Amino acid sequence: MKTLALVMIVKNEENNLKRCIDSVKDIVNEIIIVDTGSTDFTKSIAVEKGAKLFEYKWKKDFSDARNFSIKQSTSDWNLVLDADEYILSNAESLKYFIENNDNRIGRINILSKYFDNGQEMVESTYVTRLFPNKAIFFKGKVHEQLDTNLPRVNIPVSVAHDGYYLTDKTDRNLPLLLEELNETPSDAYILYQIGKQYYLKKEYTKANNYFSSSYKNIKNNVNYKPKMVIDYMYSLIKSGNLEFGLRIIEKEKNNLTMYTDFHFVCGVFFMELVFSNVNKFINYLPFIEHQYLRCLEIGEDEKQEIVKGTGSFLALYNLGTVYEAMGNIDKAVEYYKKSSEYKYKPATKRLEALRN
Repeated sequence: MKTLALVMIVKNEENNLKRCIDSVKDIVNEIIIVDTGSTDFTKSIAVEKGAKLFEYKWKKDFSDARNFSIKQSTSDWNLVLDADEYILSNAESLKYFIENNDNRIGRINILSKYFDNGQEMVESTYVTRLFPNKAIFFKGKVHEQLDTNLPRVNIPVSVAHDGYYLTDKTDRNLPLLLEELNETPSDAYILYQIGKQYYLKKEYTKANNYFSSSYKNIKNNVNYKPKMVIDYMYSLIKSGNLEFGLRIIEKEKNNLTMYTDFHFVCGVFFMELVFSNVNKFINYLPFIEHQYLRCLEIGEDEKQEIVKGTGSFLALYNLGTVYEAMGNIDKAVEYYKKSSEYKYKPATKRLEALRN
């Protein structure tokens, strides 16, 4: 049987490390922990959990640290997790995958919890984390990516991630990304990641500039393009740059027709557009309803990268707000009720307000 190593880089993760290791310890043959300068009990916990512990002098380069950790592995395959992640379900699928694949690598479903507009949200993203231990390494100083042409396959393994929940890491990530951009100024992925950092900092004009540069340089076949377009649209909405967003929608509507999140952001966009100048943009009013209904039609396929709720309770709630604004209270109540059935609190509150 093929062997599997859990390979991690950590720093000051005493509150998370045990949870991560426990979620995967029954399916791995060895645990590689590379510590980049912890001052808490992280290293003690790693040893206690049976890990092989290595120390690494931090060089402000995540890929260099990742690649050092990979070189410590003696297993046939490597599984990379961060300490703020832990496997929720289907861990056995990892073993099945490595036994039946030699020239493909695995993408696992990362469920990232974050806070937005007063609500706890979860974003589902497939990330490459499972690969054979044969000269495959990372590149990129931050938001590092595996540098390989091997085909990538989604594996039905769900991993919870709460490292960005109520936590701001932009001051750590942004300088590294800007430094990397100096070396490769037209790299669409780095430009996109810088745009995301400025978006998180609520500096939307700067975010738009980097998203725009990424959009101009991006190739149509890269797997992150749909997410980049969607994030760009949200940034345009936040900055009020709505008329430019119309061009993006027109250009991408056929390419992203099966992406729930694209239709959802289009629904949000058309709502903002119409209410920004009703007389000028009233002809876009039917587009709002159409986009949210399309979200419900596509739904939330497990294979799709998506913000949880855009194909269900969030779309239902936004439809309720649309119908309420149009004066169709009966229909608004209908959709608020459907959204409330998912235990979405804003829908329940709005439903109670209308009933009273």
